[in-house]
Amino acid sequence: MESGKRNPHCGIEAQNLKTSGDVFYNFLPAQLYEQALARGEARLTAHGALLADTGQHTGRSPKDKFVVLTAETKDEIWWDNNKSITPEQFENLLADFQDFVADKDLFVQDLIGGADIDHQLPTRVITRLAWHSLFIRNLLIRPDRTTLESFVPKMTIIDLPDFKADPVRHGSRGETMIALDLTRMIVLIAGTSYAGEMKKSVFTALNYLLPAKGVMPMHCSANTDAEDNVAVFFGLSGTGKTTLSADPSRTLIGDDEHGWSDNGIFNFEGGCYAKTIRLSEEAEPMIFGTTRRFGTVLENVILDENGVPDFDDGSRTENTRCAYPLDFIANASGSGKAGQPKNIIMLTADAFGVLPPIAKLTPAQAMYHFLSGYTAKVAGTEKGVTEPEATFSTCFGAPFMPRHPSEYGNLLRDLIAKHNVDCWLVNTGWTGGAYGEGQRMPIKATRALLAAALNGSLNSVEMRRDESFGFEVPVAVDGVDGKILDPRSTWSDGNAYDRQAEKLVSMFVANFAKFEDHVDDAVINAAPGTKEAAE
Repeated sequence: MESGKRNPHCGIEAQNLKTSGDVFYNFLPAQLYEQALARGEARLTAHGALLADTGQHTGRSPKDKFVVLTAETKDEIWWDNNKSITPEQFENLLADFQDFVADKDLFVQDLIGGADIDHQLPTRVITRLAWHSLFIRNLLIRPDRTTLESFVPKMTIIDLPDFKADPVRHGSRGETMIALDLTRMIVLIAGTSYAGEMKKSVFTALNYLLPAKGVMPMHCSANTDAEDNVAVFFGLSGTGKTTLSADPSRTLIGDDEHGWSDNGIFNFEGGCYAKTIRLSEEAEPMIFGTTRRFGTVLENVILDENGVPDFDDGSRTENTRCAYPLDFIANASGSGKAGQPKNIIMLTADAFGVLPPIAKLTPAQAMYHFLSGYTAKVAGTEKGVTEPEATFSTCFGAPFMPRHPSEYGNLLRDLIAKHNVDCWLVNTGWTGGAYGEGQRMPIKATRALLAAALNGSLNSVEMRRDESFGFEVPVAVDGVDGKILDPRSTWSDGNAYDRQAEKLVSMFVANFAKFEDHVDDAVINAAPGTKEAAE
């Protein structure tokens, strides 16, 4: 039996799927709630959100992601960062998917990646789980329902958490596999219930398609003000990308994935996927408010005896999440589009306590730090991490970058120059010492410095040159404790700071060695150095 609204000429048979089970097309949230609860997939919180458990996978599985090696992709994919499978292995997996669903119920959502009509990717997502269907409906752009009868996808995602991949037949590492055929635009997800794999597959596809059109895909959040003063926030998980872009005084364009074209900035998504660990109403009222709304999907959150989420409980995982439509944020953009950016913010959570809370970057330094993609893990966040550990994720999103980083870096450099964009490095990590000795950068100070950068006042303050990294750092900013602007002065032992700074500089230099053959001298010379090198 089929239910729901769809193109009468484009059922699942267009994806070469057949089933004797029921197929539910483009169900609305209330219908998906009903299905998810009836099937025991999820439960309600005290406030009406839908809570799901993702099983053994509480995060993405980047080591289980594979791209099909074809004549078209052979010279286009950054194979140092992407694992390949053969077309035959993918065909085996697809055939086994088709056999597997022959008697299964399926949920189908017809959605769009990309708010810019010139660069959209219509995507059909076929899932086994009702809550997965609601999740992806929240996260991608929902077309007007009047257009569903003529919807034709350019990309298909088939998500089967209960299918087990076979390393011999499919080329996987184990039972979990995310396989992308970027020639035919088909994604097959097996052996994981972590819903984020679906949205990141769309991001990966757009990261492959858009650079060839001169469009920059970005792992970033973005917001703007009434004068179309657009700001872009790059950053890895845990750096504040979602938190800092959700500013009540500015319009949120999106919190995670965007494109930058000649038309301006545009959101890839129609929703947000925010971390909820230690979420509080006081610190993040807008995101907190979404967790108490019908339609929001919570992942791996612990409930108390009254069904109220305990966001301080990380016993299940530190990677607890909420997924909600963008319009759950009161000041969110209705179009998902804005003009050309005036400021780019690169966020890092420096657990070594070395970097200043904000620094201004030259275009060459911006490209250097974009390609570096630095942040840090801290003790307790992952098994085996006992002290601060540097993490360099190229372009602030290496797992989703199918092309060589230099392609994205060159695009970014050209767009920065073309539109005369100011670039800033913002440290939301530690000050006064490394993790365990210092303290987290005060969020009020970060917001005050960001406000000064975005309104232009930071461009007129006195700057000093950082001795280790060479970028410019403000000496004094109204409303901010001047001491915090000089990281060395916040340490009780200045010599210990110097040793830590040299350690971090050496990590940057070692990591960047692999890019030196792909960038010009200006970018190479933007590398950090010791005090003597800076002088």
